Amino acid sequence: MNEQSPEFDWTQLRAFLATAEHGSLTAAARALGLTQPTLGRQVAALETSLGLALFERVGRGLELTAAGREILPHARAMAVAAQRVSLAAAGQAQSLEGKIRITASDLFCAHILPPILARLRIAAPRLEIELVAANDIRDILRREADIAIRNLRPTEPDLIARKLREATAHFYAAQSYLDRRGRPATMADLARHDVIHFGDPARFIDHLRALGITLSPENLCLGSQNGLVAWAMAQQGLGIAAMADEVAAHTPEMVRLLPEMPPITFPVWLVTHRELHGAARIRLVFDLLAEALARPASGNNGGGDAPG
Repeated sequence: MNEQSPEFDWTQLRAFLATAEHGSLTAAARALGLTQPTLGRQVAALETSLGLALFERVGRGLELTAAGREILPHARAMAVAAQRVSLAAAGQAQSLEGKIRITASDLFCAHILPPILARLRIAAPRLEIELVAANDIRDILRREADIAIRNLRPTEPDLIARKLREATAHFYAAQSYLDRRGRPATMADLARHDVIHFGDPARFIDHLRALGITLSPENLCLGSQNGLVAWAMAQQGLGIAAMADEVAAHTPEMVRLLPEMPPITFPVWLVTHRELHGAARIRLVFDLLAEALARPASGNNGGGDAPG
């Protein structure tokens, strides 16, 4: 290594870190929104400034050299520090303009948030809002989102989480399905029907078992990790689906089943980073979302029962 300590270029170090974490220049460039040649030049420039080879090619991928493995934990620590600087700076911003990313499930983004965003546009027209429709948990600590709507309470101490309410869900089906297969009269009757899952059949079966509903894998013949796709299957008469009542309210042609069954409940949490909450634009959006989401959204007729 050069005798004098090199002056690190954070852009180059970030390129090294992304390449180490993703295992190839192509994947790292995609993650950073760069072209592969640009990322490759940044990694090469860092190797030149350090006088070290940080990667070696193995097959189609890249593996860290001994020197690369030695540097990696320090690069990660610098990345964490850079994120904290960014969060602290963003948290001091008092203008009601700029970009805010809100992440929620695809169903929530499609059916619940648009009318709330219409109100937000009136309150702060200079804000740029991006909805990140994702059913996985986006990492606010890494700025993949600024505000998250979740159904699980986060445990990270750097996050602020506010429980807004307990939401409810019931089973729904299209009338075309009920005409073909009949309408279940009891929870036990569900075992004789096709039930649509949302991407994890085993977990869904376990969850329903805790509610006193016993299904087998044979019942879960169709499903999708994309909630909009799974709900579309139910709307097409392919099976019965459990759905949040406020989402079902936007599709009044769907029939709510088992009216005597206690509702399935789940919490709605609103989350942001403690450092970001001091920013005026984050606080405005957070508070407006909290107020709007504290009560269920209403649709055309509440997805009510139909004769079957």
